[in-house]
Amino acid sequence: MKNIILVILCMQFWVATTQAQEKPTIVVNTFKTAPEVSWPYDMKELQRQVVAELQNKDRRLYNISVEAPSSGSHYLTLGVEVLEWHPGNAAKRALVGMGTGRESAKIRYSVVTSEGKKVFEHEDIIRTEFYASAYAGSVGQLVHPLADKIGGRLADAKLE
Repeated sequence: MKNIILVILCMQFWVATTQAQEKPTIVVNTFKTAPEVSWPYDMKELQRQVVAELQNKDRRLYNISVEAPSSGSHYLTLGVEVLEWHPGNAAKRALVGMGTGRESAKIRYSVVTSEGKKVFEHEDIIRTEFYASAYAGSVGQLVHPLADKIGGRLADAKLE
């Protein structure tokens, strides 16, 4: 009987400690552009909205923030660079349709540990959503597809 109680207590302790393990924290840096890229949007606002989208999409996997934790704990840093930007063509969208003429950007993003070791890097081309209609002047129509693409890749990477 005492052995059974001891085993039950040990199992409860094990379950409590595994559930209490902290999710990795990802600090999102202000986005950058390559030197030759003309980018019309406010990078700080884009960062803020992508953080909100990532918190909504990946909150069960990561703690997402714009500032490093003050406790000195281990954290990861997400850096995003816009390599190319194409504004799209409204006439093509109206005449041809079917997703042609959409705004697009080529981006590179990487995750670096607090010690400076790169643990993940990827390049993607993002486009406005097929039937995009929500336009925010400071970030355009790319914020949701950008956050969606990054969030999906980070979830697949299983960062720790």
